[in-house]
Amino acid sequence: MSTSTQFLNAVKERRSVYAISSESTISDKEIVELVETAVLHSPTSFNSQSSRAVVLLGEHHHKLWDITAETLRKIVPTEQFEGTAQKLASFKAGHGTVLFFEDQNVVKHLQENFALYAENFPIWSNQSSGILQFVVWTALSEQGLGASLQHYNPLIDDEVKSTFGLPAEWKLIAQMPFGKVVTEPGEKEFLPIEDRVKVFQ
Repeated sequence: MSTSTQFLNAVKERRSVYAISSESTISDKEIVELVETAVLHSPTSFNSQSSRAVVLLGEHHHKLWDITAETLRKIVPTEQFEGTAQKLASFKAGHGTVLFFEDQNVVKHLQENFALYAENFPIWSNQSSGILQFVVWTALSEQGLGASLQHYNPLIDDEVKSTFGLPAEWKLIAQMPFGKVVTEPGEKEFLPIEDRVKVFQ
């Protein structure tokens, strides 16, 4: 099997997995190395290297979802909170969480030095983060770990940065809880590919 085929197979296998456990198929050291490799080698516009990642394991992972639950408890109507609490508990039940940030100091520096593209740098920054999220997600999947992508930012941003001592300039983009797969996701449905890809030759 060619390397490109292996890569595309990994892309096909990556799914949103919500039923996860606190177990892991690889060591915490390997998880950290996986994230570090993804951060180092995922492309960024102008080679800005603006993406930042935080790996939360053990009690730190639990703390994140406690923060999220308490934050949402203050704004979600009481009669609706039970469903929200169950969803957050399913993320907390995982082995860990990867937080994805973009360093706004880097973005502002690029805006100042390349004024012609100033409006585009925040967009490109988000695209860079999206690439990193995909690389980490696919790599976790390749190791038999299930993950999903969550967006409780900006509601939890300040508390998260305060709790974990992170720079104020880091903008939280997404949260990725992961763990051993408990229940495989169902079949994925696709729109007709001819409506999504046009070829002229």
